[in-house]
Amino acid sequence: MLSLQSVEMRECEKRMGKYFGTDGFRGEANVVLNVMHAYKVGRFLGHYYGKEHKARIVIGKDTRRSSYMFEDALSAGLTASGADVHLLHVTTTPSVSYVVRSEDFDCGIMISASHNPYYDNGIKILNSLGHKLEAEVEQLIEDYIDGPDDAIPFATKDQIGRTTDYIVGRNRYIGYLMSLATRSFKDMKVGLDCSNGSAYEIAKGVFDALGAKTYVINNHPDGTNINTNCGSTHIEVLQQYVKEKGLDVGFAFDGDADRCLAVDHKGNVVDGDLILYVCGTYLKEKGELNNNTVVTTVMSNLGLYKAFDKKGISYEKTAVGDKYVYENMMQNDHILGGEQSGHIIFSKYAATGDGILTALMIMEVILTKKMPLSDLIREVIIYPQLLENVRVTDKNAAMEDPDVLAEAKKVEEELGDNGRILLRQSGTEPLVRVMVEAETDALCTKYVKQVADVVKKKWALK
Repeated sequence: MLSLQSVEMRECEKRMGKYFGTDGFRGEANVVLNVMHAYKVGRFLGHYYGKEHKARIVIGKDTRRSSYMFEDALSAGLTASGADVHLLHVTTTPSVSYVVRSEDFDCGIMISASHNPYYDNGIKILNSLGHKLEAEVEQLIEDYIDGPDDAIPFATKDQIGRTTDYIVGRNRYIGYLMSLATRSFKDMKVGLDCSNGSAYEIAKGVFDALGAKTYVINNHPDGTNINTNCGSTHIEVLQQYVKEKGLDVGFAFDGDADRCLAVDHKGNVVDGDLILYVCGTYLKEKGELNNNTVVTTVMSNLGLYKAFDKKGISYEKTAVGDKYVYENMMQNDHILGGEQSGHIIFSKYAATGDGILTALMIMEVILTKKMPLSDLIREVIIYPQLLENVRVTDKNAAMEDPDVLAEAKKVEEELGDNGRILLRQSGTEPLVRVMVEAETDALCTKYVKQVADVVKKKWALK
């Protein structure tokens, strides 16, 4: 069922430039992404948005040591091109999106490498609507980075931009989150894993204000411990904590808090697929699920689709990346979409994935239905899933290799309606990903090896 990644989806994932991928410009700090890159990004954006008026640009950052360095470099480039810069300081990606679209900024910049290790960093650019920047503008930035330094004039005299603290913007975002809660969290014992990242300044305050008895871990960032054995990429830490403390529910965020995974009171993981099920069925019951459709990616579990079928909920599948999920939602007026990794988008309230918002929406379902999270996911049977990444010399050629395609087709036929195989290329690395879902772990292992061996034999990177 649902075999090879479609041509359309492969083309989506190939629409990436030299520097910008599906989630901005990302790589090891001062190795792949350096201060000169950041400075030139600032120079371009200040000029691009300042052609007809003085550009106003807001910057947020996560807790990585290098984020402070990149904040300074971006600010220098922006002000040198004449833009005024407003600093949110340590904050979440969705807060930057919120501030941009609600307070009339030309664009927003988030300095973060999301769930990546501390030594990586990234520059995410959001347009005036709080959406990820258009690919055409990203290409213009790349052309400028690789072009002559004098391609853009320097601002002079009173045209030079100013840098201003703008912590009030972050505070307004916190107020906005609290305004979305429909019920008190009184008597609810809630665990929060802040991943030593952006959520550490925001999440606890929101839950405390709403009345929860809040238990927080990994909220002491030191510049190098973001995502280190914590957060949504190491959910086992929160699982153990929830069980030890006897909590009702737990939520784990990633470094920039645009994704959220949950843990029920038994310590079971509730991933992005299960969150989509919980929220999708709830919205359908309320009559608020636009088009009776939830947007997923090709990586969502077959069990989710079978559960949606039973509930009479339709779904659409996009290429991997919340960018593509959101594009589909906007084009088709869908209200809910997301990824298995925990990027969940509620388009009524946000223009990007928002981990803290997602946690609030889950709390609404729990409190309204007066059911523990474990009961809300009971009807979903998640299929075992195995993914192997194969490093290759040419990912495009490997994806189109007749022998690889033939082997994948053979597996697809053997699985029938009781599983599926998916081949896709990485958006940022020389990888072909082979993923199989089947009724047992043994079958997953067998079929992944069967296809991965063909890819390795012909295309493995030595």
